[in-house]
Amino acid sequence: MNTNTQTFQHFQEFSLESGETLPEIQIAYDTYGAMNEDKSNVVWICHALTANSEVHDWWYGLFGEGKVLDPTKYFIVCANMLGSCYGTTGPTSTNPQTGQSYYRDFPLITVRDMVNAHILLRKHLGIEQIYFGGGGSMGCQQLLEWAIIEPNLFESIFLVAGNHRHSPWGIAFNESQRLAIEADSTFGEPRLDAGAKGLKAARSIGILSYRHYDAFLQSQLDEEDKVDDFKASSYQAYQGEKLLKRFDAYSYWTLSKTMDTHNIARNRGEASEVLTGVKARTLVVSISSDWLFPPSEQQFLHQHIPNSSYFEIESFYGHDGFLVEFEKINTIIAGFLQQNKLLEMRNG
Repeated sequence: MNTNTQTFQHFQEFSLESGETLPEIQIAYDTYGAMNEDKSNVVWICHALTANSEVHDWWYGLFGEGKVLDPTKYFIVCANMLGSCYGTTGPTSTNPQTGQSYYRDFPLITVRDMVNAHILLRKHLGIEQIYFGGGGSMGCQQLLEWAIIEPNLFESIFLVAGNHRHSPWGIAFNESQRLAIEADSTFGEPRLDAGAKGLKAARSIGILSYRHYDAFLQSQLDEEDKVDDFKASSYQAYQGEKLLKRFDAYSYWTLSKTMDTHNIARNRGEASEVLTGVKARTLVVSISSDWLFPPSEQQFLHQHIPNSSYFEIESFYGHDGFLVEFEKINTIIAGFLQQNKLLEMRNG
């Protein structure tokens, strides 16, 4: 896949919800396909915690000709989130005021801050209307926040495995991962590989929340006579090592803190009332076995977003189902978009 990774430079102060500022920011983003003449074919995808702007890679089952993310039909944009380590300003970026990387001095950012960075990029690209927005997990959190900040921007949105506010359960998992990172004595040292052992342990904790008991029972069960070197042990170590090759502890720590901030009702009123302000036609999807973002959270979104549809996907894969159940997701989104077209024709 030929990608078109670019960098947008914003050489002005970027104000954060906390009251702090970043002296400047850069945003890495990928685009696919071409914008049509009336700019009516824009699709914007928001990525999850450790993903990046290369949506064709991590949502490959939804990407390609004839699929939901079809670059022959749409102009598809995916921007790397603020605080990440894939080209957008984050803890390992250089602070232009000091000439040194931020590391632990990087300020707290919120999901709302991430969306405001997306808005800067949207304006830079000359996008005034988005036909379809999609996001899962932390991507869902960003997209929902965005649909509230700019209610007239999106024609339709797809929210999968997300929520209106990060739960105490989710925050507890994130805090446990941060404790693991902080227990590594190297975390805090001014180098990219600081906290590596802590990050490996943190990822192991995170993996447990993405799957569930029955999934491990089926995929990691050992022979009866085994007393060491268990499959589950090697699997957890493997997942930690895998993340170490592409991520750093500073960004992981930072982004987990950002996820904890997600709360659409903050300084706005009751969540149920705030959700009534979403004007986009909305498709809400749950993963049946997701116990990190359980279906009850998506049902709450559907209950209070006025023009919404709801589906629950039966899946064995837990929270990771939104990254695995491509065929089911393709079918559901395609039906949703087709229904929207019929409504537009009827109303037009």
